[in-house]
Amino acid sequence: MENQTSILITELKKLLNGGGAHVGIKDAVANLPFELLGEKPHGLPYSIWQLVEHIKIAQWDMLEFSKDGAHQSPKWPDEYWPKEVAPKDEKTWYNTLKQIDSDLNEFIALLDSVDLFKQIPHGDGQTVLREALQIADHNAYHIAEIVVVRRLLGAWKS
Repeated sequence: MENQTSILITELKKLLNGGGAHVGIKDAVANLPFELLGEKPHGLPYSIWQLVEHIKIAQWDMLEFSKDGAHQSPKWPDEYWPKEVAPKDEKTWYNTLKQIDSDLNEFIALLDSVDLFKQIPHGDGQTVLREALQIADHNAYHIAEIVVVRRLLGAWKS
């Protein structure tokens, strides 16, 4: 079983880092002009900034929930989505990207130090395995939306 768990952890790390069957966050936002971050193509509810900030907030929440029994999750849905359509400046944008990367790396490190299958004591049945799959699924979903927005804005690689 130990070898199977090791294989599972390796595969979870690959999944969480993106790539393979889908684009990762770094590729999704690479070479993206700052002035497009707040643009919402016709009929779409979110800008790229709002999608990226939402990824940051949700991923941080899942990380903290996985390790801290005192963690209080943001209020759903209002506190999971930024009201601003664009970051106030480039520093804010880069800090958000940096936190996404940092939180993801912290979660990935957590995989090596916990029992993936043990229920999180302060949860209602969740495991770290479930949180890992949820982060991967949630991020992939919204990263795909970022790619679609970029395509609609004419800012995706051809």
